[in-house]
Order: sequence, then C-alpha cells, then structure tokens
Amino acid sequence: MASTTADAEVDRSARGQRIRPKLYAGTRIRAASGCGAPAAQGPSEDCLYLNVWRPADPAARNLPVMVWIYGGGFVGGSSSSPMTSGVPFAKQGVVLVAMNYRVGRFGFFAFPALSSERPNENKGNYAYMDQLAALQWVKRNIAAFGGNPNNVTIFGFSAGGVSVHSMLASPQARGLFHKAIVHSGGSRDSVLTARPMRADGVDPNYPVSAETIGINFAKSMGIEGTDQAALAKLRSLSADEVLRGPTPQPGVTVPSYETTPILDGKLITETAETAYKARRQPRVPLMLGSNSADTAGNRIKARTKEEFFARYGQWSAEAKAAYDPDGTTDFATMVSRANDDFGQAEPARFAANAFAANGSPVYLYMFSYVPTAMREQLRAGSPHGGDVPFAFGTLGGGRGGAPTPEDLAVSRMAQSYWVNFAKTGDPNGSGLPTWPRHVPRKDQIFTFRPDGSAGAGTGRPQGAARCNGEGH
Repeated sequence: MASTTADAEVDRSARGQRIRPKLYAGTRIRAASGCGAPAAQGPSEDCLYLNVWRPADPAARNLPVMVWIYGGGFVGGSSSSPMTSGVPFAKQGVVLVAMNYRVGRFGFFAFPALSSERPNENKGNYAYMDQLAALQWVKRNIAAFGGNPNNVTIFGFSAGGVSVHSMLASPQARGLFHKAIVHSGGSRDSVLTARPMRADGVDPNYPVSAETIGINFAKSMGIEGTDQAALAKLRSLSADEVLRGPTPQPGVTVPSYETTPILDGKLITETAETAYKARRQPRVPLMLGSNSADTAGNRIKARTKEEFFARYGQWSAEAKAAYDPDGTTDFATMVSRANDDFGQAEPARFAANAFAANGSPVYLYMFSYVPTAMREQLRAGSPHGGDVPFAFGTLGGGRGGAPTPEDLAVSRMAQSYWVNFAKTGDPNGSGLPTWPRHVPRKDQIFTFRPDGSAGAGTGRPQGAARCNGEGH
C-alpha cells in the first residue's frame, strides 16, 4: 500500500494547525481542508487512500481505534461519504480510520492464467487484499496519530459487514484487529459470500466459478483462450473497459454475475458460516445486528402463500406462526419480512450464537427507529443501512430534513454504545439502558425501539428474527 494517503482530518484543522506524525516509509500524508467530507470525485484507479480522524488534543495517546469498511455490494462505495465522517467519533475520544478498497472487477477477478502465474501469491480477492493492507498500515502507523495499535475495532455495513465476517474467518487477518462490529452483514452462505475459484456446479448458491466468470468476461471483450497470451490481452484493456465491460449490442445477451469474494485457498479458505460452525473463528468481542426493514438480497421468492410455506418444509407450521398467524398478512409484506430474516436477522443471530458458544462476549441488536421526518416514507421500519448515521452521529446529511431532538437523542445513545464497545469490548456505560451479553438459545435481543427508547426483551419484536433459522 505504498501509495496510501492518510487524510488527517482533525477538529483543529480549521485553525491552521497540522499533524506531522512520523510514519513508515512509503506513506504520504496530507491535511484535509476541514472537518467535512472531501469533495466528491469520479471513479479512479488511484483509489487506495484512507482517511484518519483523531481528537484535537495533540497529547492524547493510546486511544481506541475504529476502522470503517463501507458497503456497496462490492460494486460501489467510498470512505468519504458525509454519512460516515469520523468527526463525531473523534470528539468522543476515538481515532477513526476509513479505508478505500477496490470493487467490481478490480476488487474480485479470476482467470486461469492469472491463477497459475506466481501461484504462491494471493489471487482474486483484491478488495480483501486492500483491506488487509489498510489494517497492516494501521498496525504500523496508528500510534503516530495517538491510536493504540493493540485496541483496534473493525466495523462495516452490508458488503462492509460481509468483509468483517471474512476478516474474522481469514487466517491472514489474525492479530490485525481485536474487536468487530457488523451492521447488516449476514454471515450465512449465499449473500455476497465466497464462490469457488474454478469448480463449477459444486456450490448451489454460486454454481458459476470465479475463473469461469473471468473467461466469460474475456470472451465478451473478444479475447479467446485462457493462456498467458489471453491474459496479456486482458491486461491491455483500459480501466474503463474493465469497469464497464463490453459495449451493448442489439440482440446480444452477456451473462451477468453477482460480484462476490472468492475461495482462493489462501486469504479466503472457507466461508464465515463454515468457519463459525467449526468454531475456527477468533475469540474476540463481537457486536452485530440488523434493521427492522432490512431487506437486501431478496433470496426468498414465491408466487403464493402455499409456495412460500412449502419452502420451510418440516418447519412450515413455525413459519406460519411467525409470518401469517391469523392468515390475514399481506403476501408481499410476508415475503419482505422473510427476506429481512433470511438475509440479515437470522444470520446475525447465527453468528452471535457461534461466537458466544466459543466464549466471546457478544452483543446482538435490532435497530427499529426511523427518523421523524422519514416515518411516512419508511412505514415498514428502519431500512438497510438505517442504523449507520445514528452510530456515526451524522444525522442531517441525507433526505427528510433536519433531525429532531428525539432523533439526536437516539443517535447519542447509539454512538455511546459503539464508542464504549471500541474502548472496552462492552457497549454498556453510565446512563445507558443495560445491554446484556447474548446467550445462545435465549430468545432475547437488544432493540432500538420505534419510540426512541432502547432495551433488551424476550420474544420477537417487530423486525427481529421471526424464525430461528433451522430451515435456513
């Protein structure tokens, strides 16, 4: 990561003061222009930057470090979104690092000649190589910003949450972080999880292998073969051609595949679900959860209620009790709720159970609060990513108008939990509702409720996992 730039954005930058930490060779640092987000830029190959926010006190040392991994389905995203500015975290005594990483074909790509070239190197998962490089940079350099390299929390949303699970399962990430937070990042196989490198038809979720996808892309660009000559032609493509693919032609259909990580056997040796079931995950504190209207992925498809319930097999009675107890639930609503659970709520519970069984402190949440100005538009509940601006303390940067005092109070509460967890591995603190550790098989979840209150309760509040997932 020799070209890394650390944008030192600090509360005192507006007064012209600058941080000049001593950093390892190969690192460039520039001061940000202020405490907001950098100006928006278009896509660029020159993207491997990270941003660093720290408290204004130049004498502050051994501060907790939080490293943010953005979402975007592994096809988009940026570390400079106003919604994930690190200023509010820095004001709470945290050093916040937000990394960029490659996405799309630049992030995940495989091809037979590429796999055989220098076979001892990591291949295919270039997005994850970037994330590892950023974590290694943090380990080497964060003390120069006042951070404690031995107290690093990684956290991410959606594809960033999937990345956190991948880092938890990867042998190459061990020792680079000490706690983890997952916002709506799944954990079960099928939603943005790793596909086979070269074997087709062996994974029911991803029957087309990464190398086959690479071969098909090459063919779509007029490149035949799988040898070094074909690889040289792929490398001769412009960045824009790699990004956008072939020019659409009338009557020509080009196969489209979901961008996913790859089981390369080195960096990603197994999926998170496989690792967790075998208890091969590290014993680290974990905080994770999802939102009350968190549909992302839409894996559950059915045309009728009968077809829907048949999907659950021997658990169809439990599914009826959970999703349509009196037979009057709207079909579209039922499918939407099931997809919430399938993609996010149940996988979060599964991971929580696995880590708790392994001796890790675990804190499971459901975020059901909706900003006041958005309640008419978001009647189903908090959407995918709805918790992120509350945790970051950046309300007011999006749609719906200025936040109300109640909105801001919920945000202060949420960020306090996140900061406490980063500091100690326990979100609890003075003046906050008690958030109990997760206990496997105990039907309890900590909920940020629609009315602005928060607390743990038994049973399944609206939006929580409506089925235990045995039929997953």
